[in-house]
Amino acid sequence: MNISKFTQKLKSTLVFLLFIALSIQGFSQNGFKWSNDGKSYYSIQSEGIVQYTLPNNEAKVLISKEQLTPKNGNTPLEVNYFKFSNDEQKVLLFTNTKRVWRINTKGDYWVLNLATGALQQIGKTLPESSLMFAKISPNGKLAAYVSDNNIYVEDLSTSKIKALTTDGTATLINGTFDWVYEEEFACRDGFRWSPDSESIAYWQIDASDIKKFYMINNTDSIYSQIIPLEYPKVGESPSACKVGVVSVDDAKTTWINIPGDVRQHYLVRMEFIPSTEKLLIQQLNRKQNQSKLFIAEPKTGASKLIQEEKDAAWVDIYQAGNKYTVDFTNNFIWYNNGKNILWATEKDGWRHLYNVSLEGEKEQLITKGNYDFIDLSYIDIKNGYVYFMASPNNATQSYLYKTKLNGKGKLELVSPKTLEGTHEYNVSPTGAFAIHSFSNHFTKPASELITFANHQPINAEYGIEANLSKLVEKSKVEFFKVTTAEGVEMDGWMVKPTNFDASKKYPVVFYVYTEPASTTVNDSYGAGRNRNYVGNMAEDGYIYISLDNRGTPAPKGREWRKSIYRNIGQINIKDQAMAAKEILKWNFVDPERIAVWGHSGGGSATLNLMFQYPEIYKTGISIAAISNQLTYDNIYQERYMGLPQENLEDFVSGSPVTYAKNLAGNLLYIHGTGDDNVHYQNAEILVNELVKHNKQFQFMPYPNRTHGIREGEGTTEHLRTLFTNYLKTYCPPGAR
Repeated sequence: MNISKFTQKLKSTLVFLLFIALSIQGFSQNGFKWSNDGKSYYSIQSEGIVQYTLPNNEAKVLISKEQLTPKNGNTPLEVNYFKFSNDEQKVLLFTNTKRVWRINTKGDYWVLNLATGALQQIGKTLPESSLMFAKISPNGKLAAYVSDNNIYVEDLSTSKIKALTTDGTATLINGTFDWVYEEEFACRDGFRWSPDSESIAYWQIDASDIKKFYMINNTDSIYSQIIPLEYPKVGESPSACKVGVVSVDDAKTTWINIPGDVRQHYLVRMEFIPSTEKLLIQQLNRKQNQSKLFIAEPKTGASKLIQEEKDAAWVDIYQAGNKYTVDFTNNFIWYNNGKNILWATEKDGWRHLYNVSLEGEKEQLITKGNYDFIDLSYIDIKNGYVYFMASPNNATQSYLYKTKLNGKGKLELVSPKTLEGTHEYNVSPTGAFAIHSFSNHFTKPASELITFANHQPINAEYGIEANLSKLVEKSKVEFFKVTTAEGVEMDGWMVKPTNFDASKKYPVVFYVYTEPASTTVNDSYGAGRNRNYVGNMAEDGYIYISLDNRGTPAPKGREWRKSIYRNIGQINIKDQAMAAKEILKWNFVDPERIAVWGHSGGGSATLNLMFQYPEIYKTGISIAAISNQLTYDNIYQERYMGLPQENLEDFVSGSPVTYAKNLAGNLLYIHGTGDDNVHYQNAEILVNELVKHNKQFQFMPYPNRTHGIREGEGTTEHLRTLFTNYLKTYCPPGAR
């Protein structure tokens, strides 16, 4: 292929990417990287890794398929993730990956020297697909990685491998984390290079005292196989956790002395302070209502408290970006050459950004007003601005705003006023360019490359606003608000049946989640769709509705979000039921055909609604639900519910199994027997209680499927068919 045809093909590919339902999550994951100078970006293409230089978006193959082909090999590496060294002379390639819990974090790593063209596999004497979180040292001479819970360092010039830890076992974990840290804190990558490349700071998790939960595989052999999992249930003490700094030269570790019992606290962030050899570490107490920041001296292990925060409920851990990527880490937000951090807190009733000094100066409020900071986008040191996502006027949407870093500026909208909905941004390191993504319930997701300073598309012809006519489609989704008898105003969306006739009555299907982990009412593309329904609910004659109750993480202030503290299974369930009662007053709603469904926390809510309000909800489909809150992990449950040793009654009052005897309607309960998150024991606990009270229901266990119930041939199709047939049978569609 000649270069002109190749360039044209890549430009066509870019246009294709910008305007075919592609959001920033799809465009900026592991196959996309900005250059360090922010003047170009890299993307994995069929030709190899391609560099696009801005603003003209000129394409060239930076790393060809030939360069990605190992010596004596016939095929190029299939690259799942790549990362450049600081000087961009070497590139780290992640291949042959394997899933660990949520995402693929184990695999093989290769290093390509761009100057010499040499391609070398690192860790090649270690088991295949066992390396995790490989990182090239700041000086570019070494690589470090985790394998089988030990940390290794490798000299890239000699391929000599040295073990920096040797005590790692299944339960003594160096450089990464156990199940619950990953699930609830998104902690995966558990080590950091020092700026001088002479040492590595790392977490060590001791899960040896954590009781094992046993899952059983009955299908892969004649005899059952037991699958043990270190899983701390609510009320059980956490794993012991500490931070050490190991010398690359002699492999000796100095442990950091952080005050407090290591089994009654969590260490959730740790980084070297830029341009120093000191560490900044964040500690939470077990109840997660007290946060402390410590500066630690690696040479001595001494630490000093510099900041403390308390909350009557829990201290929120702000996590920037998408936590389901290989390179996600809970990093601090540094600026002013590492002398300050930006800190998100709700202590004045709203989630705001503060300037926190590491040198003892008074902290300063940056974002001001009755609105919530949602996510950080960019810090413009030169001009003194911080750019961030917020939505002061509509909690279902998200926009880019800016304000002065000194806290003296007004709130300024940056996103185009004409585009009402959900915006996202991936800003280049220098703030020159950004990928701007947008959608709403009637506009397909699209992305455009913009010059960040003036928010203008690099190529106006391919800008989102210029192409709205191609992106907008007819939508049946209506956003509305409902106010309960208790005065709680809730956001919702609704999809009415095709050929809706207000003089007739229709069945209603409620989609619920209701817990602090997620909202369901978001003005983005796909709102109003049911992934488990075969066909079209509107065409079949259903009204489909979702509502966000108090306790969901909507940008409505601290009181809204944290009213659910010690009230999961109560306040959220009551809000949903009270809102449903208002909806039942609508003349076109058939009160005898009211259904509800949800997955995970939404499965729990479905059970609670069916059991606590049987007069409202006639049919329920519950998937992967927690039936008894005492079965779930300690980090999640204790954060939102406290300790069962102190307030057991709240756990009992919020658990669906407590009310199972009240079942009066039609219930389909679905669970995977290999669910490592919400254990299958929840299903058996619930089944026992329903049997005890002679409550008839339908039950579908999926052998060895995990929490998402996706594994195995035919699983998704079977689940969707089961879901659809049950709903149509017990909550028949159509007008009456």
